[in-house]
Amino acid sequence: MNRSSHADGLREAISGWTDALGADRVSTEEAVRERLARTTTTCGTRPACVLYPTTTAEVQEVVCIAAAHGTVLYPISRGKNWGYGDACAPIDDAAIVDLSRMNRIIEVNTELGYAVIEPGVSQQQLYEYLTENRTGLWMDCTGAGTEASLMGNTLDRGFGHTRYGDHVATTCGMEVVLADGRVLETGFGHYSNARTRHVYRYGVGPFLDGLFCQSGMGIVTRIGLWLMPEPEAFCCFAFTVPDYDDLAVLIDRLRPLRMQGILSGALHIGNDLRVLSNRTHYPWEEANGITPLPEPIRARMREELAIGAWSGASALTGTRAQVRGAKRAVRRALRGLGELHFGNDRIIQWGSRFAQTFKWTRFGRRIGEQLTSLRPVYGLLKGIPNNEALRGAEWRLRSHPAHPVGDPLDRNCGILWASPVLPLSGSHAAEVVGLAEPIYKEHGFEPLITFTMISERAMMGVFTIAFDKGESDESNQAHACYKALITSLIDAGYPPYRVSLEGMPLIRSADDTFWDVAAEIKRALDPKDIIARGRYIPPLGDQ
Repeated sequence: MNRSSHADGLREAISGWTDALGADRVSTEEAVRERLARTTTTCGTRPACVLYPTTTAEVQEVVCIAAAHGTVLYPISRGKNWGYGDACAPIDDAAIVDLSRMNRIIEVNTELGYAVIEPGVSQQQLYEYLTENRTGLWMDCTGAGTEASLMGNTLDRGFGHTRYGDHVATTCGMEVVLADGRVLETGFGHYSNARTRHVYRYGVGPFLDGLFCQSGMGIVTRIGLWLMPEPEAFCCFAFTVPDYDDLAVLIDRLRPLRMQGILSGALHIGNDLRVLSNRTHYPWEEANGITPLPEPIRARMREELAIGAWSGASALTGTRAQVRGAKRAVRRALRGLGELHFGNDRIIQWGSRFAQTFKWTRFGRRIGEQLTSLRPVYGLLKGIPNNEALRGAEWRLRSHPAHPVGDPLDRNCGILWASPVLPLSGSHAAEVVGLAEPIYKEHGFEPLITFTMISERAMMGVFTIAFDKGESDESNQAHACYKALITSLIDAGYPPYRVSLEGMPLIRSADDTFWDVAAEIKRALDPKDIIARGRYIPPLGDQ
């Protein structure tokens, strides 16, 4: 389509959307488009307009009008996809379909432990509903903040902190608007009287749910999420090890507990720099502007904030007897490796009082620092969302913004995440760290590294590149660092589980049957390639 016919089609589509939704829910205003063009990554895109449907029927109308005029749509849940593209479409001039006003909690089943929600439901909204209605259920949440969408994270295969931390694995039943306007109910949902649509994922026949994760195959307007019954006993455990070389030993000691089911929740392990970034800012003055962070300053900061070379946390849940047994197993596994602490609400309250009372002593200050590092994670382990993890995005800012932590886009934060998937083995973790650290150093960044034991056999790495978007040279270096990291990780056998917009071309190669088949399915469902063109699957015109 040439530029003139594209512009004509867009004008006609906007007119149709205005008739269908009303003028107040179709925006072409410069300020609105500019706001949605912002990104925490290095390259954003600019939308042509923004649409605000409030029902599935309205999404159907939006899609049918787009198909009639060949206009590309890009659906977002709440636009908080920090570090992976935010609210930006893969291409310019898309019509953003902002689903944040579709924010109904349709059902919460307390007997079987599930919720049915729309795309605009935020982490805080569901948490408050579950708490205020005394459901006895916990949700799983991420560190993306209180206003992030649960559905958006799930469809990009995000993960959290509890035993339901693998979000795709704990969804059951989707409602999807296809590119021709039809509504697809996955699993058993297409049977009008099905009693098991949100408790048995697979239905009968092909299992279609995966088609709508990390793709533009359709617009998901409703999803079922499994919730965790509040356990009889809950105990957080946190540990630190003093030696960087102990990472492999640490993972190999914990893996048997994960495989045996003793550790049932996601377990996170971060290096000192990752923890520092959540506690403070880059010491530009002390470092005289030198990057990456000089080792003596790094060691001094680590000592002052009572941070180990590697730190980790997870939770033990179950009956009181189960938790007691699991604590014994964790103690045996980590014996002699570093510090290990267990905590629940009572112990943390006692520790806070102790730290405040004896803050004049070295031991009191150390306890206080450790609790400060633990508190945000402790809440996440119980399904309580907070914004504290967003503080890490501010690590490299030249000016320190006021707190509390706010929207990274409002603070000019730059974030890119290289997110490899590894076998759950210490040797693989050591190999990936050894590969990544020289790349970070070459480009002038600190390796902010986290590993998450997401299952019994695999772990996710989240390698953060934090940068100041106000510094153009630093942004350019961040882009180069990200590209080098992704390419090197794939070449070494560790492809990412998720990528930003600039990473999507890096995960695809010519003559790859996988991407050919994905494109063929996309073409069958969306022949005009109108939904999220270029997201993960290459634009169909490039085939």
